[in-house]
Amino acid sequence: MALNYIWIGFFLISFATAIIKLIFFGDLEVFPNMVSSTFDMAKTGFEISLGLTGVLTLWLGLMKIGEKGGIVRVFSKLIGPFFHKLFPELPENHPAIGSIMLNISANMLGLDNAATPMGLKAMEEMQKTNHKKDTASNAQIMFLVLNTSGLTLIPISIMVYRAQLGAADPSDIFIPILLATFFSTLAGLISVALFQKINLLNKVVLSYIGGLTAIIIGIIYYFSTLEKEQITLISTQASNIILFSIIILFILLALRKKVNIYEAFIEGAKNGFKIAVKIIPFLIAILVAIGVFRSSGAMDMLISGISWSLSSIGINTDFIPALPTALMKPLSGSGARGMMVDAMNNYGVDSFVGRIASTVQGATDTTFYIIAVYFGSVGIKNTRYAVTAGLIADFVGIIAAILIGYLFFH
Repeated sequence: MALNYIWIGFFLISFATAIIKLIFFGDLEVFPNMVSSTFDMAKTGFEISLGLTGVLTLWLGLMKIGEKGGIVRVFSKLIGPFFHKLFPELPENHPAIGSIMLNISANMLGLDNAATPMGLKAMEEMQKTNHKKDTASNAQIMFLVLNTSGLTLIPISIMVYRAQLGAADPSDIFIPILLATFFSTLAGLISVALFQKINLLNKVVLSYIGGLTAIIIGIIYYFSTLEKEQITLISTQASNIILFSIIILFILLALRKKVNIYEAFIEGAKNGFKIAVKIIPFLIAILVAIGVFRSSGAMDMLISGISWSLSSIGINTDFIPALPTALMKPLSGSGARGMMVDAMNNYGVDSFVGRIASTVQGATDTTFYIIAVYFGSVGIKNTRYAVTAGLIADFVGIIAAILIGYLFFH
């Protein structure tokens, strides 16, 4: 229901903005641009879905190998106590547990293409125990918000963009992103826990969160001891080695259980195309609304209003040129990426604005895209409080990114 109102709101605000620009500013291009954006974003939505087909086919096939090899049981033993507190609806050794863990691990390593199929598999498994098929369950919302909060240990893609644009040190945003995304994840976890009345002060939960915090501190310390040029090299290699090691682990576990690996792969891979086709209408719907909102000028007016409000009360507004990236991030990953590149091109890749835009880009994930894809893949229409909790995580991550950016770069 929340997504329905937001979707309608995008169109109504965009239309009102376009009318104002046409009548008061004589902008004759605003409506042609809005109409053009609907076709462009519809095409983009289809292309994204089509591009996901191969990746989904590959990883759902690999997931089936891992599932038959017993990876779910392995992950259940490792993180079962923690996930039992966060996902009390899911029975012990539920198949979704392994997929959830693999998805979150891939996201932490910045491996988006690998994370999505695992996330869709997790949603599919959780939907089997969901009694109201068109309404998001508590477990599905918790999982989705953990995704949208976007905990990332190694922001490979952002460092690559910075390197391509000539940054003196492409990895100088590594620690700021790590800190910002950690705050975002904590905010998402706490917000969902409050909605679901989950006790986060439980000894088990505190021990796991404390352990994760210690690991993050250790990673930060390790990378802070490296030469600048080594950070990108080591993080990239580590990510790919870990990813391929997971594939080998799946195969070895399946061999140990004498699973027919090829047949298991084909069995899982068959679902890849079905899921890719199923998410097309959901993805196109949200992308078209976002495209219209941008092309109408509503986004620019919103940023101008924020800038005026902050400057009028004496707050430094040097970060404002990076704000389009922050506002676009919950709406469109590719849109936010484009805004980030635009900021780095216009102000300099090593400028304060360029670094803030990069940090914001890595602080959270794309809430509305994830909702459209993940919930759309299982036919969920009533998202309950998922949007609210996801946007809370986004807001905290963006604020943290800006404040940390001032601390590191201003």
